[in-house]
Amino acid sequence: MNGIKKLMAGRYGSDQLSVFMLAASILLTLIGRIASLSWIIALSYVPLAIVVYRMFSKDIEKRRLENYKFAIILSPVYSKMHKFKNRLANSKTHKYFKCPDCNAQLRAPKGKSRIIVTCPKCSSKFEKRT
Repeated sequence: MNGIKKLMAGRYGSDQLSVFMLAASILLTLIGRIASLSWIIALSYVPLAIVVYRMFSKDIEKRRLENYKFAIILSPVYSKMHKFKNRLANSKTHKYFKCPDCNAQLRAPKGKSRIIVTCPKCSSKFEKRT
C-alpha cells in the first residue's frame, strides 16, 4: 500500500473526465463484444490508454484545464439532469407548468383545484388547474 502512495505522489489521479472516458471505453468494449466487431474492441483501448496517461501525468495544471473544459461542456447536461431529478421527486406534491408570456418554469402545489398564478418573472396573471 505504501508503494502505491509513493508511486502516485505528485501524479494527477482520476477526475470526471477520466471516469467518463473509462465508462466510454467499457461501453465500446461491450458494443464490440455484442456486435462481434473486433475494430470497435480495438478502438475501446484508446480512451483507456488516455485515462492511464492522464492518471500518471505529472502535468497537473494541464490535466486540470482539460477537466475544466470538459465540465463546462457537460454542465448544461448535468443541470438538466438535476432539474429533471428534482421535478421527478416533487411530482407527487407539485404541478409544473410554463408561463404563457415569458415561458418561465413555475410550480404550484397539487390538489388546490383552479388557482390564479402570478409569474414572478413577468408579473402576468393566469389561471391554472392543479
